[in-house]
Amino acid sequence: MANPSFIVGIIGNMASLLVYLAPIKTFSHIVKHRSTEEFESLPYVSTLLSSSVGIYYGVTKPGMYLLATINGLGALIQLVYVVLFLIYAPPKIRAKTAILVGVLDVGFLAAVFLVTQYTMHGDLRIGVVGFIRAGITIAMYASPLVAMLRSSLLSNFTHTHNGTFDSEKASPYEIEGIGLCSYLKGLNSFFMHA
Repeated sequence: MANPSFIVGIIGNMASLLVYLAPIKTFSHIVKHRSTEEFESLPYVSTLLSSSVGIYYGVTKPGMYLLATINGLGALIQLVYVVLFLIYAPPKIRAKTAILVGVLDVGFLAAVFLVTQYTMHGDLRIGVVGFIRAGITIAMYASPLVAMLRSSLLSNFTHTHNGTFDSEKASPYEIEGIGLCSYLKGLNSFFMHA
């Protein structure tokens, strides 16, 4: 019989895959309209970083191949999203996104790898990379909320002709799906580390 934590890990990986695939409709819209319109790049850039650090953590900690493989697939999916965003973004947004990718997904990731690989060993390295990954994962789940809040506030501000905030136009239900996916991903991480 298979190990119960392995089975839970497989179920968690399926849930994580659904989280990674959730923006397909958004990117279908972007490609169809050949514009990023008012979509934000931060959620995809931060998810690419989280997945990349997740790969490193998964290969650093013994027995975490399920974590490494789902994060590898997630990084590939997010890379496609980021490339599509860069292709269809207006020049100013493209430059901002390219800087974010360079600083976070290349620079920060390289710094994490180099510092932990050459200055730490064993459990210390695993603990530090795990701690960094936890922080990045929190930021990853916060980034869509920040983007939605900024967009919602800006939209509500501009839709009221006197420039005041209209709280009746804000929709708190938009974040329910993100909350559910965040819960499932956290549950997966809990059982994968148990």
